[in-house]
Amino acid sequence: MVFCNVPDEATAQHIAHVLVQEQLAACVNILPACRSVYIWEGALQESREIPLLIKTTEAVYAALEQRLHALHPYDVPEIIALPVSQGLPAYLTWVSQAVLSRDGAQQEQ
Repeated sequence: MVFCNVPDEATAQHIAHVLVQEQLAACVNILPACRSVYIWEGALQESREIPLLIKTTEAVYAALEQRLHALHPYDVPEIIALPVSQGLPAYLTWVSQAVLSRDGAQQEQ
């Protein structure tokens, strides 16, 4: 599972569609907007962002990170991978089958 905030709905839609179409993600949830408070370049910032929950596998994480970074408009986007330790086996199998393996073939499980 990868978590990433983007600046607006249009960016969220674009990234979600690309990642799923390119089989780097099985599913991307576009969540309601949130407010983020952070320090950037020495100044306190507050901005509205759209969170994305990206369902993928460890096998394609590096490719997903590279593509997500290229698509993202921020210089330093928040791209955080969280391990999935458990889940409904049928759902986890579907995720594995929906994304590509490192060699470009669909994964078997």
